[in-house]
Amino acid sequence: MRSMLRRAVLALLAGMPACGPALAADPAGLWLTETGSSRVKITPCGRGYCGTIVSAPGKALDTKNPDPALRGRNVVGVQILNAPQVDGSGYSGSLYNPNDGKTYSGSLRLTGPNALEVSGCVMSVFCKRQTWTRVN
Repeated sequence: MRSMLRRAVLALLAGMPACGPALAADPAGLWLTETGSSRVKITPCGRGYCGTIVSAPGKALDTKNPDPALRGRNVVGVQILNAPQVDGSGYSGSLYNPNDGKTYSGSLRLTGPNALEVSGCVMSVFCKRQTWTRVN
């Protein structure tokens, strides 16, 4: 009886995957924002990801920044995304919007190999979502 039980347990263990829990997909790369006007480079950052604007149209100044000393800077090179926490099928953290100068609780998750859903929320209730497209 004991050997039958041991064989049953071994057979069950052999059929289980050898990896741990599934992690969120890797969003690292260059992304075109939904409006098609800016590009954001997402890179590994701690246990999650950070995103920095690498191109934007026109002068692209950070005129809405709450810090008056930063309102004259160009948004190219500004980190707008900090998502250090794995959150289900994506990552969560904060998202800075240079269009209004506000920082929101944010999240990102791949919805396809070339589609990234980026969400910014106020009080976790009022959210705006955009789909960014991977640049090859």
